Amino acid sequence: MLSFGLSKQTYNPEDEDWHQAALSMVVIGASGDLAKKKIYPALFALYVEGHLPEYFTIWGFARSKMTDEEFREYIGTSLSCRLADKDNCAEKFDTFLERCFYHPGQYSNRDDFAALSEKMKEPEKGRKTADRVFYLSIPPSIFTQVAACASDAASSPTGYTRVIVEKPFGKDSESFRQLSADLYQHLTEDQMYRIDHYLGKELIENLTVLRFANLIFEPLWSRSFIRNVQVIFSEDFGTEGRGGYFDQYGIIRDVIQNHLLQIMSLFAMEPPVSLDAEDIRNEKVKVLRNMSPISMDDVVIGQYRGRGKKQGYLDDPTVPEGSLCPTFAAVACFIDNARWDGVPFLLKAGKALHSKRAEIRVQFRHVPGNLYKNRLGVNLDQTTNELVIRIQPNESIYLKINNKVPGLGVNLDVQKLDLSYKTRYNKHLPDAYERLILDVINGDKRLFIRNDELEAAWDLFTPILKEMESKKMAPELYPYNSRGPVGAHYLAAKHGVRWGDMADADNPEWDT
Repeated sequence: MLSFGLSKQTYNPEDEDWHQAALSMVVIGASGDLAKKKIYPALFALYVEGHLPEYFTIWGFARSKMTDEEFREYIGTSLSCRLADKDNCAEKFDTFLERCFYHPGQYSNRDDFAALSEKMKEPEKGRKTADRVFYLSIPPSIFTQVAACASDAASSPTGYTRVIVEKPFGKDSESFRQLSADLYQHLTEDQMYRIDHYLGKELIENLTVLRFANLIFEPLWSRSFIRNVQVIFSEDFGTEGRGGYFDQYGIIRDVIQNHLLQIMSLFAMEPPVSLDAEDIRNEKVKVLRNMSPISMDDVVIGQYRGRGKKQGYLDDPTVPEGSLCPTFAAVACFIDNARWDGVPFLLKAGKALHSKRAEIRVQFRHVPGNLYKNRLGVNLDQTTNELVIRIQPNESIYLKINNKVPGLGVNLDVQKLDLSYKTRYNKHLPDAYERLILDVINGDKRLFIRNDELEAAWDLFTPILKEMESKKMAPELYPYNSRGPVGAHYLAAKHGVRWGDMADADNPEWDT
């Protein structure tokens, strides 16, 4: 086995002498669910694996009153070591918590941020530079006031100051532009890291490698060989008491306009000039700007209803009565350029479906003049080559091929060339937040979203969102843990496509 690697974790890391520099990581909204379930465990994993600098501290900032000890006890319950790190886990656990501090304050109070800054200066003493990262794990309604206070009263006097901003980035083009303009009053584009955790998934990080480091794929990556591309996100559970929050956004804003569209643009982009962040993001923006306006004829929305003991969306007590919020959507998109002209890109996302998965499915064209068509059965769609990139769970890449069944005679069946990460690589895959936080520390913005990307994405989806809401379009109901609304199948058929995850569900040996 050949293995290649870089000495550092990023493609173009900034030069920073971490023997002389201090790092302060500030989690704003320190007592929230995201911080406890994702951010602190990611920071701890980075520390255990030696990816955090020697002189680092973690600061929690929120309105809740807590002492340092209470804060450490609070986050300690969410930390655990991986099996490979169990030997010195207790020691590292204690050392990590000793670097964690808490400062209560109001999100709009500059004096509270100034007091936090004074506290941060203590462990930063004696260091040549002091870098600061602020993670805004808070509702978007207070992004601007926190950014203002952090920038004005708690910026690093000697190093960089960076701010991680969580989605949602507005609800439509207008609100996004307002939010963006407000943030630009206090931060530069270089300081902002708009995080989409799906871009930190291992298989998404591998997408450009798969395409540009393997000769066999790039020549096939066009309308000449690809019949359609499907980006699928499904969850087998509903809103589970979070319906009140979800109802403000819906599945299109929550998943399709960001996660799936980002994956699609990364998949479909032209080869970038280099692996530099700006070169990659330039190509992604071109994809979004080349997309045709989305027609309501190419959109299907649905909402799950109760089934057996499972409650429907409207049964959630946190959901407004009679809500028309979609929990499922399927959208057909088209890119008007020479590479992808006429190829449907089908984006599908939903809750309370029959399976939990996120994947990219590339269905290739039929073999012209196929010598074996009489032995492949009457449904050629089931025997065309398909490349599947399984993002989660059971991360894998596999290619469906037609193969001769061993034995006398010529019988064909469909098999898959399978790279399963679980069986091939005997190591734990890092969580997306680990990768993305490390990239922020190192100044690598390849996997973060630029302002013009978001602007182009909102310009695509805002018209259909406004049309749906103005016309009060009713979503098609579908049973909990089903395959979704029937309309999604008609949408796929309209473009000569069958959903690949549905075909796999009909063949259990594929659906793994």
